[in-house]
Amino acid sequence: MTNVKKAPRTATTLKIRSKSEFAISRSRDPYYELMLRLFQEEATAMRGRKFLNMVEERQRSGDPMKTHEWKALLDELDVSRSAFYAMRNKLLGAGLISNKGGEYRLSGMFSRDLMDMARWWWTAVLSNNLENL
Repeated sequence: MTNVKKAPRTATTLKIRSKSEFAISRSRDPYYELMLRLFQEEATAMRGRKFLNMVEERQRSGDPMKTHEWKALLDELDVSRSAFYAMRNKLLGAGLISNKGGEYRLSGMFSRDLMDMARWWWTAVLSNNLENL
């Protein structure tokens, strides 16, 4: 098992909640609930949600957020440079965003990774038929 402090920068940890009342889909603010599973501090979770919303809005408008806009992002999120890049790296590592061609975009890697883990657990560990998932 990899120690969290020794994990590569492209990796992140995710808190899994076992009770149904903590289901993200039951939340009034799913982005925030997801951020609470990634970040330890509530303030960072709020900034992560705001940053993801900004990336999503810009992507939908056809003008993706550029990486060179980092100074404006620091002001918008009211965060230091190191805190911004720590938050951004965690979102990149989780597969929620990508940084390609100097643009931040929402990424489907997070979803694909979770589906892959679910299929593996369902079939290899629980010995269930994949069609019953």
